[in-house]
Amino acid sequence: MFALKWLLMVAGVAMFGTAAGVVGYDVYLAMQFQRLMGAGESGAAEKAGMPAVMAGTRRSIRWMLAAKIFGWGLAPLLLAMSFALVPEGSGGVRVSQLSGIAPGTLYPGVHLVLPLAERVALYDLRDHLFTTDAADSSAKNEVLTVQTGEGLTIGLAVSVRYRLDPQKLAYIHANLAQPVDSEIVGPVVSTVFRDLAPSYVVREVYSAKRDEFHAKSAKAITDRLSADGIVVKEVLLRDVKLPPEYAKGLEGMLLKEQESERMEFETAIQEKQVKIAELQAEAAKAQQIKRSEADAAARVIAAKAEADAMQYTLPLKQKQIEQSKLEAEARKEATVENAEAAAQSKVIDSKAEVERRKLLAAADAETTKLNAAANAETIRLKQNPMLIQKIIAERLSDKLQIIMVPTDGRNFFASDVLRSTFTGGIAATSDDPDQDSAVPARKQAQILKTR
Repeated sequence: MFALKWLLMVAGVAMFGTAAGVVGYDVYLAMQFQRLMGAGESGAAEKAGMPAVMAGTRRSIRWMLAAKIFGWGLAPLLLAMSFALVPEGSGGVRVSQLSGIAPGTLYPGVHLVLPLAERVALYDLRDHLFTTDAADSSAKNEVLTVQTGEGLTIGLAVSVRYRLDPQKLAYIHANLAQPVDSEIVGPVVSTVFRDLAPSYVVREVYSAKRDEFHAKSAKAITDRLSADGIVVKEVLLRDVKLPPEYAKGLEGMLLKEQESERMEFETAIQEKQVKIAELQAEAAKAQQIKRSEADAAARVIAAKAEADAMQYTLPLKQKQIEQSKLEAEARKEATVENAEAAAQSKVIDSKAEVERRKLLAAADAETTKLNAAANAETIRLKQNPMLIQKIIAERLSDKLQIIMVPTDGRNFFASDVLRSTFTGGIAATSDDPDQDSAVPARKQAQILKTR
């Protein structure tokens, strides 16, 4: 929008220049024509290099064209003047040539105004800082000096941070002198400190009541400026410049006061040390007395305890002797009983040993008998091999379907019967009868299925 405004203004000014150029050009031509008319039309025209017909024609000034161009240039210029721009951090007040200052504040942005009848007065709404120095320096700040209750002049370095109240810009523009920084804030700050300083002495302003002096001055400055639409955020009392002579005297006095305070402090410490020593002595005395009383009481208690113990010593010794006798008799009886028990145990052990030997002998005889019977049975079976087959046949049940028979069939009574009955049976014989007769114990088994 800012660029558009300046573009419209440039266009309007350019059109004004064009209109002025048209009029000036026509005036120039008219002046040239009048000059040529004085020297003769034909000769002057030939000298000027213009045809005679053209020289005889008088050119008029184009006022209408210039007026139109001027009007065309006035339109964008008025349009540009109708836009009022309020930048960031600022506020505006609408000022009318007809009705005066309009109420309300114009905040940052674009606002419409009546061209040539209204304008916008801008104010910076950011924080401002008013600063004074306590003495002459190279800075361009104001030097603030005040007189205290003793009539001495001191310098104050003060900083005031403030800003304008956006809601009261119309009042500020209508009633306060401009600029506000130098015309309002500075005089108010100086006046407040100069009115308040005579109520204090130099030492109070410098150290004793400095916080109170600062608080009162800050409150007075805030109240006065807030009534004019100026918001005070902070008042700082940075430094207090004392007169040179007073500063030297104050330094000496402070040194003496410090020395006096140091001596008073040391005296108080010594008095406390003396009192501590007295208390320690009294405490040691009391402890000694208490310790003596305790030792005496302990000796009395020990004597009483020893006397009481003597009353019970003899009965206790008699009881100990009786107890020793009883223990000796008990040990004697226990010894006799242990001997009897040991003898009975030996008798029982000897009887058990005899019985065990008898049982071992019987077991050995039975084992020998069984071994002899087994050996005799083995010898008998070896002498009669057919007994093995007989024993096997007797022990087999009739319900079994499997029978083992010798392969040669010489020593089994049912061999011929089985061969004639079961034709499907397979008899396996040896081609060498001598080998079969030579090894009778090794037989080949044949399985026959019976129903």
